[in-house]
Amino acid sequence: MGKPVIEIKNLFVDLDGVTVLEHVNLTVNEYDFLGIIGPNGGGKTTLLRVLLGLVKPVRGKVRIMGESVEKNRHLLGYVPQYAVFDRSFPISVGEVVISARLARKQGRRFSREDYKIADAALERVEMLPLRSRQMGELSGGERQRVLVARALAAQPRILLLDEPTASVDSRFAAGFYELLQELNQEMTLILVSHDISAVSTYVKTLACLNRTLFYENSRELSQEMIENTYHCPVDLIAHGIPHRVLPPHNGVVGS
Repeated sequence: MGKPVIEIKNLFVDLDGVTVLEHVNLTVNEYDFLGIIGPNGGGKTTLLRVLLGLVKPVRGKVRIMGESVEKNRHLLGYVPQYAVFDRSFPISVGEVVISARLARKQGRRFSREDYKIADAALERVEMLPLRSRQMGELSGGERQRVLVARALAAQPRILLLDEPTASVDSRFAAGFYELLQELNQEMTLILVSHDISAVSTYVKTLACLNRTLFYENSRELSQEMIENTYHCPVDLIAHGIPHRVLPPHNGVVGS
């Protein structure tokens, strides 16, 4: 087991006067591939935004590589949820990726090293041949790979991904998860998703989040974790076979 790279202790977050996260405790170790699942509105994206320093907790402590979020958030890369893209907006694949280097420039022009780093990131996600292509010409799956390349161009130690396959087909999703497993050899990954069965196939550990986080530092999901998160029993299919089969709830079984 690696050393802790993210430590969250007794985290509470309020948004517009409503508590969206409470009693959240989590330790993520180096080179973990953590999947966080839970219902829509359960606080998954908010938790990532806390790590990125975009949302301030009302209580609790968050440490990244042993330091505050403000000091070490530059060690995080972020791949946002798939968003509708203005296909007429004139920006190329290469321009999107190298934009990740802006934070380091302090007004200076991009260097030869910046371009090398951006091209290496594109090559890593198998998108280098499309470097000059306009973003509006890409498929949804190709755009997601470009967003990963942009995150990699910032040279992160930890990669956060928010529902990265929500709007792509299953054929693309399988290849995308395989890419993430390769990246996991070099960095820690935290993946937020509502797709229990797909995520459980690829990640190393799983957590359930619905305002409160349920985590046992394991790939297995206990019946208690599922019921506490979804408030009813759920059939979970993973690795192509039933992974946890729980009894029906009021005559209905969810998935």
